[in-house]
Amino acid sequence: MASFTKFSVIPRPIFPIFQYSIIPAGAKSRMPHLTTNMPVYLLPDELIFPSPQLARKEGLLAVGGDLSQERLLLAYRMGIFPWYSEDEPIMWWSPDPRLVLYPSEFRVSRSLKKTIRKQMFKLTVDEAFESVINACAHSRTEADEGTWIVEEMIAAYCRLHESGLAHSVEVWQDGKLVGGLYGVSLGKCFFGESMFTNISNASKVALVALVEHLQVLEFDFIDCQISTPHLISFGAREIPRTRFLRELKQALKSPTLKGKWSFSTPFSSD
Repeated sequence: MASFTKFSVIPRPIFPIFQYSIIPAGAKSRMPHLTTNMPVYLLPDELIFPSPQLARKEGLLAVGGDLSQERLLLAYRMGIFPWYSEDEPIMWWSPDPRLVLYPSEFRVSRSLKKTIRKQMFKLTVDEAFESVINACAHSRTEADEGTWIVEEMIAAYCRLHESGLAHSVEVWQDGKLVGGLYGVSLGKCFFGESMFTNISNASKVALVALVEHLQVLEFDFIDCQISTPHLISFGAREIPRTRFLRELKQALKSPTLKGKWSFSTPFSSD
C-alpha cells in the first residue's frame, strides 16, 4: 500500500463546521467537549488526510470522506480513526495523548485470574465477527448511551474482516455469545475498537485472551485510542501523539498477518 505523507491537494479548513457540540452520541464520557473556534479539515474526494499533528486539541482532525477499505487503512496507518454518530458526517480523530497497552505491561487482577481458572467460558477468535460488532453497538444503545457503531461502520468493518484485517475475540457460555471485542490488525499493532459484555467479566476475559495471543505473535502494542479507567486498570497508559506516531511507524514495518486468526496456545490464567 502506498504511503501518503504529502498531499497533492491540501484539504481546506472550515470554520467551524457546526454551531453545536459534535461529540458522537454516547461519547461524552470519553471525549471532552469540543470548542467551535478551531478549524477542522474537510476531506476532498482524493484518498488523502492532513497530518494528524494538525488535529485540534481534543483530537478532531477532519470530516467527510467515506469508509472505503482503502481510506480506513490509510487512516489507521497514519494514526487516525473514524468516530461519529448517526445523522452526522464522518469524523476523523487523532487524540493527544493516546492510550496504548503494551503486552509486556498487561496486568490481570487476582479476582479475574480466579474467574479464568474456573473455566466458565469458551473462547474463540474470528468465529462470529459480525455478531460481536453488532453486540457492541446494541449494548451501548440498550444502555441509552448512544453508539458510534452505526450501520455503515458495521458494514465497513465487516468488509475489513472479510479481507482478513479486522478480528474478533468471542466469549461463549452455554453456547451463547456473552462477551467479546473487535479491532483492526496492521503490522505489529492491534487497533482496538470496542468490546461488550452481557455477563460479569466476559469482556475482560476476551481482553486477556487477545493480549495473550498478541504476545505469542510478538505485537508491539494495542492502540486503545481514548483513556478510560477500565483500560488503565489493565496497564494501559497515555503517551504523547508524537511518540505514538513514531512507534506506529515502526510497528507497520512488520508484515501484516492477514486472514482468519486462531488461538495457537491454550488460554492461561497464570
